[in-house]
Amino acid sequence: MTTPRVVVLVEGHSDQVALQTLAARQQRDLATEGVEIVSMGGVTNTRAFASHYGPYGLGIPLAGLYDAPEESTLQRGLVAAGLSAAASRARLTELGFFACSVDLEDELIRALGVDAVEAVIDVAGESQSLRLLAGMPAQRSWTRELVLRRFLGVRSGRKALYAALLVEALEPDRVPEPLSAVLAYVSEVPIARVGGQR
Repeated sequence: MTTPRVVVLVEGHSDQVALQTLAARQQRDLATEGVEIVSMGGVTNTRAFASHYGPYGLGIPLAGLYDAPEESTLQRGLVAAGLSAAASRARLTELGFFACSVDLEDELIRALGVDAVEAVIDVAGESQSLRLLAGMPAQRSWTRELVLRRFLGVRSGRKALYAALLVEALEPDRVPEPLSAVLAYVSEVPIARVGGQR
């Protein structure tokens, strides 16, 4: 197995799918580029994964995509894994870690707009499920955006499914900044940077 040139740490499978789908849309082959996107199964696992791949482990340069509300947890994990510069919030992007303002789903809904997201759901054959959710007493007062966020997260596997479908539906100039930024960052990371993130 070839050691990657750079590892992108993401919180969950849907983030991994979104980045892989976006890279494919950009006609990039991440494996050939030496880029591996690794789902950590939650931001609380940052220390373990960063320790394995980063300066205390394999010495591979790291990057990442994370949810802004989880920033302090990410920082603690990276610092504990030897990336001391991550203690500074201002240096996270310099290190290659980019924040979704709330989470991936929020970024995609805002980028596409509610009508376009609902159209994607319709094409996927799940409009009836969305209508049922929106009609439930607890959701009747919610905004359409909140209903969509709930819809995307309520069933196992749905986040990853729609991560791909929604990224596919994006116009090139509407790609959320954190996604485009992390892919742009990893394209510039040379092998010589190993160990240079501390």
